[in-house]
Amino acid sequence: MGGKCCKSGPNKDALETEKLKRLCQKRHRARIKAAEKIQAWWRGTLVRRTLLVAALRAWMIQLWWRTLLWRRVLKQRRDLLKIYVIQEEAAVKLQSWVRMWQCHRRYCRICNAVCILQAPKSYFAFQTSDILQAQYEVTPNQPEFHIEILSV
Repeated sequence: MGGKCCKSGPNKDALETEKLKRLCQKRHRARIKAAEKIQAWWRGTLVRRTLLVAALRAWMIQLWWRTLLWRRVLKQRRDLLKIYVIQEEAAVKLQSWVRMWQCHRRYCRICNAVCILQAPKSYFAFQTSDILQAQYEVTPNQPEFHIEILSV
């Protein structure tokens, strides 16, 4: 009996050690698989974080660019409005100068029309220019009006 026991003992121990070895290897493989899953998850997290940072930076650049373009558009509008205001003011000033010149011309014509008393009470001559001469004669009953064209 002792021989049987001894024979089965080392076999049993070898089987036990083999089982333990397989169990350790199995646990090791499970740990490696778990570590690989954790590493894959972590790499994915890092990639997603990097993509998020890149997307946020791209969004910030786009926002900056759109703001820059909008400011340019506003500046162009403001410049065009300034040009329009300057042109309108110039047109108004030019119109006022033309009106002033016309009024001045009329005033000068009136001033050049000299009223000369030729007869004591009833005879006036208005000289408007060298070409046209008008005379007014006032009589008690009926006024007379004569126009002479001196040269053409």
